Amino acid sequence: MAATDEEPGYVDHPLLAPEFIERRLYQIRLAGTAAEDHTLVCLPTGLGKTTVSLLVTARRLDEVGGKALFLAPTKPLVQQHADFYREALSIPDDEIVVFTGEVRPDDRAALWADARIVIATPQVVENDLVGNRVSLADVTHCTFDECHRATGDYAYNYIAERYHADADDPLVTGMSASPGGDEEEILAVCENLGIREVEVMTEDDADVGEYTHDTDVDWKRVDLPDEVEAIRDGLNEVIEDRLEKLKELGVTRKTSADLSERDLQEIRGELQQLIDNDQSEGYQGMSAHAEIRKLRTAVTYVETQSVEALRRYFERQRQAARSSGASKASQRLVSEPKVREAMRKAESYDGRHPKFSEARLLIAETLGIEDGERVIVFTESRDTAEILTEFLGEHFDTRRFVGQGDKDGSDGMTQTEQQEALDAFRAGEFEVLVSTSVAEEGLDVPEVDLVLFYEPVPTAIRSIQRKGRTGRQTEGKVSVLMAEDTRDEAYFWIARRKESEMEDELRKLKGAADEIEDELDDSQQQLADFAEPAGGVDDAGCDGGEAAANGGTAGTRADGQPGLQAFDGGDDADGDDGDAADESDTEGTVATARGDGDDVEIVVDQRELDSNIARDLSTRDGVETRLETLAVGDYVLSDRVAVERKSVGDFLDTLTGGDDRSMFEQVGDLTRHYSRGVLIVEGEDLYGERNVHPNAVRGALSSLAVDFGVSVLRTDDEDDTADLLAVIAGREQDVDDREVSVHGEKQSKTLAEQQEYVVSSIADVGPVTARSLLAEFGTVEAVMTAREDDLLEADGVGAVTAERIRKVVGSEYTG
Repeated sequence: MAATDEEPGYVDHPLLAPEFIERRLYQIRLAGTAAEDHTLVCLPTGLGKTTVSLLVTARRLDEVGGKALFLAPTKPLVQQHADFYREALSIPDDEIVVFTGEVRPDDRAALWADARIVIATPQVVENDLVGNRVSLADVTHCTFDECHRATGDYAYNYIAERYHADADDPLVTGMSASPGGDEEEILAVCENLGIREVEVMTEDDADVGEYTHDTDVDWKRVDLPDEVEAIRDGLNEVIEDRLEKLKELGVTRKTSADLSERDLQEIRGELQQLIDNDQSEGYQGMSAHAEIRKLRTAVTYVETQSVEALRRYFERQRQAARSSGASKASQRLVSEPKVREAMRKAESYDGRHPKFSEARLLIAETLGIEDGERVIVFTESRDTAEILTEFLGEHFDTRRFVGQGDKDGSDGMTQTEQQEALDAFRAGEFEVLVSTSVAEEGLDVPEVDLVLFYEPVPTAIRSIQRKGRTGRQTEGKVSVLMAEDTRDEAYFWIARRKESEMEDELRKLKGAADEIEDELDDSQQQLADFAEPAGGVDDAGCDGGEAAANGGTAGTRADGQPGLQAFDGGDDADGDDGDAADESDTEGTVATARGDGDDVEIVVDQRELDSNIARDLSTRDGVETRLETLAVGDYVLSDRVAVERKSVGDFLDTLTGGDDRSMFEQVGDLTRHYSRGVLIVEGEDLYGERNVHPNAVRGALSSLAVDFGVSVLRTDDEDDTADLLAVIAGREQDVDDREVSVHGEKQSKTLAEQQEYVVSSIADVGPVTARSLLAEFGTVEAVMTAREDDLLEADGVGAVTAERIRKVVGSEYTG
């Protein structure tokens, strides 16, 4: 790619819009490297990582053809990148498509076929790959934005594995301002994405330095008022009381409330050992441990956020303690006298956290005295973001920027609202943006005069992301508010240490492509050592041909009896890919698996994507998976076999009333639609994970087998479950040559089942109590009109349940 001779100079290429991409030597150098091999591009926020990827995409589409895939972790980022690509490229806009969960899967399949560039969230592409809706075969450039997320089970890892396996001519570009805290983390990202080159540029590089300006970091310390300290100290006393109890159990020597996350993890590990050894003290300790965690959260709110945020947190705890199935930890927490006293003090406190006035002063200086135009305020807490927006709004034109709704019921922002807020901020329609972490990663938030951290950020990655919002065009300023003698100070030192470590590691990694490639080659060679020879070998040490020569077929003994291999489904039953879930589906379907070609097919309920089983199966040879919203079962393996999967924890929860829907109800549905129902119980220590009597567990297993006719199978973990599913599907479809057909719509409930359903929904009494009530009163109508005293006559109905039933049935509707 060349540049024009005139200043300022633009990159000239057939697929680039004329005079749009400014010629920056460091970007061209990075793009040159990234176009030749799978490359990690590390560049400070705001210096054009996206431009580097765009230059590589333009070159690949021009020279190699095919299509490009650009992955970004959030919907706002996806939309932002799509807007940029449509402006910067001479490709028609309708050939640059956006894939998010808001686009129907069937529509995505059609859009993919005609697109030259797809910009998407990884979860959507992951679903489409598992669902076999799209193919990566002709993708010639795949970009992973904010690639430091490529750890654990994040979708980037699965997509990268599929891309390297499926693409005819793959090329990966990973992009991040902060790929990890040390060399090990960065190497893990590279291995997960199949990256072999690392290109690092910092603000110290001459080519980069001319496009950056100094960013001052100013730490502002504030003192807590006596009233706030009193609330905190009262909560810490309760923490120390609970730690004393744990000390008596011998699981810790800590008695100070100032303990670390590592301390808490170690205590939990010790308590788990007690539970594993069938010591009831372990359960008591776990409950105290849960209280400590909740109390630490409360202390963090009052110390580092605001008393108003603490009040909101306390109210959520009160609601949780009143809910059905509330934990003992929640109930004890809100009834503890010292906690109740802290609640009372918080309710009566009418002051503000000192950070509020300090934030107002800093913003006033920036926008007034220094003639600034824009300020971003970052906070960890959505509660604080909402409170701070209201407070600052009394003095400045302020808006919030948060993610979508959360589990605590806090109002979030839709993607449209987020986009409107950013557009208005860019246009100068307001001065102050108060944001949670949603604006940290890569969003094109405009150049600002001040980035204000409401609290220190304890990770280097997030701190670097945030500071990248200033100092791009002119000198910028970063201020961090820190409450004295609180966790803010601990996070301050952690952040400084981690940022320093990251900078050192990035310098060490600069030009370290050979070392990384050597490490990747070594790991790949080790994996290859475990590859099974073509054709496979049976347990007796001879292949299928030898077995046949000895008087039988492979997997069959000479005497006609089935050998060991006859039970493996006829294949190693690895897996391929399947059909994507329609994220918008709410209606369940029953039995939709179908056999196709030589592969066996497994239909997976889309909610099972929370586990790795579907992804595991989709990467194996010989199995095809498909995702649907199933009304019955978690997996459909043939026209007669469907599987309900329960972890040991889920299985025990349903015995103790902790499951939303009775396992027996689910299994009942399963057996009404499939002649061979299977329940897989996954995990270890079925008799020891919960404080449930072993005979209760045995009784449940007996009922499933005898009353419901379900086969109960045990597996160790998700890998074991995936292997078992593949073998069963192989036996059904290959060995027994069974069709995998649609069973039709879910069958209607019988009259008795409908009656039980109606009664069980009253005040959440459940199916067992519902049957008891119907047996006592005879009809649904009689149950509804029964007096409270009469309700007590039914087996299993106590005073609380009877009162709740009458309240639900007899109270006036106020909706």
